[in-house]
Amino acid sequence: MSHQIAIEDLPGHPDFVALRDLPGIAVELRYATPDNFVGRDLYSPFDCAWLHRDAAAALQRSARFLHSRRGDLRLLVLDALRPQRVQERMWAALDATGLREYLADPVRGSIHSFGMAVDATLVDAAGRELDMGTPFDDLTQRSHPILEPVMLERGEITAEQVANRELLREVMGHADWQGITREWWHFDAGDRVEVRRRYLRVL
Repeated sequence: MSHQIAIEDLPGHPDFVALRDLPGIAVELRYATPDNFVGRDLYSPFDCAWLHRDAAAALQRSARFLHSRRGDLRLLVLDALRPQRVQERMWAALDATGLREYLADPVRGSIHSFGMAVDATLVDAAGRELDMGTPFDDLTQRSHPILEPVMLERGEITAEQVANRELLREVMGHADWQGITREWWHFDAGDRVEVRRRYLRVL
């Protein structure tokens, strides 16, 4: 079992960094709004705009690389730290939907709950999201990076949409973020086994 900390105890903790303190990165936490797959604010009254310092440093490296590569774009963080309590709410919301494959079992723990994962996209200078072929939190196969060649061949996504996803993956991969097969927006800042073993889980 990993060490644990309540989200209420994060301010001032040396291992965690507030997203507002990361320059050049836009933040719009969708689970703090009704604009998500559950359709309601899942985060209030918690302040979830945090990352572990290791993930924060990696995100800043990605942001600097993006600025050097495409100065007209910025990273937009859609989700970062997700407390264990919220993960349990999401797991319950997906009961009997057949969609739990998109969510980590709270017993094992989401990497988000350690502050070591982000959901992210790219926005232009006006703050408009680049077209990735699906919205964030689209729980269909069109969101699966592993299926992009098939989706492209079928005409279900376009070459421009794939190129936008590839740019996001390049930017995140520059700082060693690891994507996953089912969600184009999700990236881990470390090996999942090691994260669960070594890092504080936020409750």
